[in-house]
Amino acid sequence: MTIAFEPIDLGGKRLPNRIAMAPMTRSRAYGPGATPTPEMATYYAQRASAGLIVTEGTQPSVIGQGYPNTPGLHTPEQVEGWQHVTDTVHSAGGVIFAQLMHTGRIGHPSLLPDGMIPVGPSPVAPAGQVFTPEGMQDFVTPRELTEQDIAETIEGFVRAARHAITAGFDGVELHGANGYLLHQFLSTSANQRTDGWGGSVEGRIRLTAEVTRAVTDAIGADRVGLRISPANAFNDIAEDGHRETYRALIETLEPIGLAYLHIMEGPDRELTLELRERFNGVLILNPHTPDGISHAGELALIEDGTADMIAFGALFLANPDLPARLATAGPFNTPDPATFYGGDHRGYTDYPTLD
Repeated sequence: MTIAFEPIDLGGKRLPNRIAMAPMTRSRAYGPGATPTPEMATYYAQRASAGLIVTEGTQPSVIGQGYPNTPGLHTPEQVEGWQHVTDTVHSAGGVIFAQLMHTGRIGHPSLLPDGMIPVGPSPVAPAGQVFTPEGMQDFVTPRELTEQDIAETIEGFVRAARHAITAGFDGVELHGANGYLLHQFLSTSANQRTDGWGGSVEGRIRLTAEVTRAVTDAIGADRVGLRISPANAFNDIAEDGHRETYRALIETLEPIGLAYLHIMEGPDRELTLELRERFNGVLILNPHTPDGISHAGELALIEDGTADMIAFGALFLANPDLPARLATAGPFNTPDPATFYGGDHRGYTDYPTLD
């Protein structure tokens, strides 16, 4: 697996290897006002040997929060807290992007200021429950975003991206996957709009496209990546005709020149290969595996050209020095499935962390 340990250029930055640390929502922002803590700086610095670190999901606005104690990038205090994290990671030789995650309808009023409820493309409640300070609670019916709300949502992503650069991040990853807001607009179940933000493939991809354009205009395309998860049903998402949707999305975004496309893969490897052909930038793959964990053997997907980089989630939690262990074929600490919220092992949440 020699190619995996060779440098690669990403948005003008020379990464030391092709191993990425996947974003994983952690609920560890115990500082006042959802601010990062010194322990978070230690956590990421321990994993700075990754070619690229993508942080835990970070809300770009107050209404974008869907889990307890997740960090934001919408206040000066949060920017200051992240500055300590990025300084520490850079001192350890790492490259780090902030994942901007607006959870949309995935959340609960108890997680938001008084009077606010989660928002979404349509007033369609997802099935299931969400973790709150009072324990697991049913999802509520979200408030449908108005045209003005959508404009403010786009501006929220832009403002958070600028804050990320101020905080010292090397770039941002826009979270368009896993059933959160951008993915909800891509969905044929969560998005039941008949205006220009839904009702057709072009309408459903519009928000993701406009957020991406606005953020790249603000901080530069070489500092922006996008994460998608085609045909991923997580958080009660259905995507009828998903291949058409993602073909259209990548065709729309390709001219922008994004730093990377990050695919959290479902069972459709054929689509992954097609998107690989359609996207000219760096392709990061969080591959579909039988047990939901990216293992050392997935590096073969770099060797055969399926991807440029492989993202590891659970294995990076259990092995902070993962690139070195991959280079020597182990030994590896075994991730504990019990530490993952909902029993999912693919990089959503870690309750508690293994650092």
